Amino acid sequence: MSEALAYSTHYALDNMVRTQLKKWPQRPPGVEASPKQPGTWLRGRPGDPSVAAQPFLKLPGSNRLRTLPDGLWLHFSPSAIDPYVDILCIEACSSLQNLLDKRSRFAPSTSSLLAYCPVPWLLAPVQPNDAMPRWKLIRMLKAEPQTPLILPVRDVRVVFGLKSRHYDGFARSQIAQAHEFFCPMEALIAENSQDNPDMRALMSRATAAANFMRLPD
Repeated sequence: MSEALAYSTHYALDNMVRTQLKKWPQRPPGVEASPKQPGTWLRGRPGDPSVAAQPFLKLPGSNRLRTLPDGLWLHFSPSAIDPYVDILCIEACSSLQNLLDKRSRFAPSTSSLLAYCPVPWLLAPVQPNDAMPRWKLIRMLKAEPQTPLILPVRDVRVVFGLKSRHYDGFARSQIAQAHEFFCPMEALIAENSQDNPDMRALMSRATAAANFMRLPD
């Protein structure tokens, strides 16, 4: 496959994934409210194309290298005293090289990952039929933000979508890291993928509560 054709295929696949992810709710499908994540869930990416500024991930002090997941859900701390964000990312990988590149971006590091939420995104409505601006749903914010909200990432979970032949081979021979989850690409691009029981079950395991046998009352 030529480089141009490979790029075209990768771009088309990303678009199909993002088209379906735009239909997913603000709280990731299958993720239940829990004492481990009592704050607000919001979908950061993909977002309304009319709002150019959308959340992204970065390292402290870096203004150029950004991570823009195909899908990004953010769980905001309810407390202004202890601000943080948990992230659940979805990455569509059209090749094994693409998978290796994307896995490296979320590998454990001694540096703190930051979530950057631009002001226009915070001020924009949650959805077209709801005039409530996002910032009013984030309980740590007590007034309309004038500057971007930049928060340390407390917990990272990433779901990688792989082409069937890559998924089968990876599932047979590889071990996932604790923060990694995998699914066939077809499950992401299927119509109403958010209602797929297997997808909902996978997403429910990609949460901070899933590591515990039971949570305290």
